[in-house]
Amino acid sequence: MPSAKILEQKQQLVAELAESMKNAQSGVLVNYCGITVEKDTALRAELRKNNVTYKVIKNTYIRKAAEIAGLSGFEAALEGMTAIAVSDDPIAPAKVLSKFADDNESFEVKAGFIDGRAIDVNEINALAAIPSREGLIAKFLGSIQSPLYNFAYAIQAIVDKEGGAPAEAAAE
Repeated sequence: MPSAKILEQKQQLVAELAESMKNAQSGVLVNYCGITVEKDTALRAELRKNNVTYKVIKNTYIRKAAEIAGLSGFEAALEGMTAIAVSDDPIAPAKVLSKFADDNESFEVKAGFIDGRAIDVNEINALAAIPSREGLIAKFLGSIQSPLYNFAYAIQAIVDKEGGAPAEAAAE
């Protein structure tokens, strides 16, 4: 009977992974071969900080879970040692794992998915290049402030040219 219990545990693992993949905005598959425990620990900490779930799972389980979740197109990437990272954030897994892969030559991004469709390494790298939400907000605010600053400098230049009082003195 132990084999029936093991089979049930495997089916439960696949079902949980399938549910996770189905509910996630995005996911990335990586080959983690060759990284040290220290680097793996640092990577996992960074992923947790970005609300990304990261697991090392057998390729057959990922393949079956993807089939259950209705995802296809990255079966060829399910070779060798594979880990999967999934998140509700469409960019976070790609950003963290691509940066880690750039810094660690033995670590390889293999494939992924976003909004229920498979994506390749090029698309993952394109996602990773998108600025963070905070970065986009800062750019937007900067673009709004720039014309205002230019206007203020132009007004101050006119006041200075006409020999009027500086803006600070006028305010007092």
